[in-house]
Amino acid sequence: MKFGLYSSIANPPRGEHLDRCIDEVIAEAQLAEASGFDSCFFGEHHQDHDGFLPSPLIVATAVAARTRDLRVGTSVILLPLHHPVHVAEDVITLDLVSKGRVILGVGIGYQPADFRAFAVPMEHRTALFEESVEILRLCWAGEPFSFRGKHYTLDDVQIRPQPYQAPGPPLWFGASVPAAARRAGRLADGFVGTPSTSMENATELADIYKDAARQAGREPEVIQMRDAWVATTRAEADAVYGPHVMAAYRYYWEHRLAEFRTLSADTKFTLENLAPDRLILGDSETCVREFQRWQKATGASTFLLRLRHAHSGGPSHEKIMDAIRLFGERVLPYCRS
Repeated sequence: MKFGLYSSIANPPRGEHLDRCIDEVIAEAQLAEASGFDSCFFGEHHQDHDGFLPSPLIVATAVAARTRDLRVGTSVILLPLHHPVHVAEDVITLDLVSKGRVILGVGIGYQPADFRAFAVPMEHRTALFEESVEILRLCWAGEPFSFRGKHYTLDDVQIRPQPYQAPGPPLWFGASVPAAARRAGRLADGFVGTPSTSMENATELADIYKDAARQAGREPEVIQMRDAWVATTRAEADAVYGPHVMAAYRYYWEHRLAEFRTLSADTKFTLENLAPDRLILGDSETCVREFQRWQKATGASTFLLRLRHAHSGGPSHEKIMDAIRLFGERVLPYCRS
């Protein structure tokens, strides 16, 4: 079982500067590496009021430059918003800078504001995504190629240098609905589950992905993003982490995103109602049991822990550092034994 951080950079409290938040994220990644974590990932959004996060590859590069062994990556880049040749070259550069520590997670996106910022019609996102995946791999192969698609036409392209990793960095797909899970099975090196979904839904999506991957002749790899927090007691975890995760869930709840559509209309929006079979939080022994239970249910090889929440700006950096240490001392070693 491997563990990574999923980190975000939110607007800082009044009177502070965003560069301080970036410094904090780098410090959290360094501590995670020292505490036994395997990776650190960043996502992408645009026009969010909290400032999270327009250029994840740049932040990943900053983290790669300040660590030695930690894998760095995206979960996810909104691939339809970017020209795939540009993404391919940026990822090659980071792969060389980090000496082969990059994982590229990509998704199709779901927020209209993201697409408005780039004047990309949302109705084209699936076709743009699939063409881009094919072009990424052609770029990373290092051979001359041409491409004819509905959205991209490329003539006599050859990308140099080649990535540090051959045939290229692992390409993971984020997916929160069955069609996206099947797409990941056909095309991806790994499937990244949505952090706010229930265990039942996460297991269903993972099974759909694994079946599709095997039918496509691919070896499946399941990655689960989870909202997680460890503390000395469950009450402490609820008090420190609960308000921040619920601030994030408020958006998902109000827009009835896929992971909340199965809840009955009369379900009250409370941590008590949403935490079971969704969040991993409590004392270290509880967290160990929960990670083992999630691994058994979904077949996950890696868990990406979302400790930082852009929607609320918290928990505080100091509390996150404490949680990383406690995960490293009391949770990770027992999940790997």
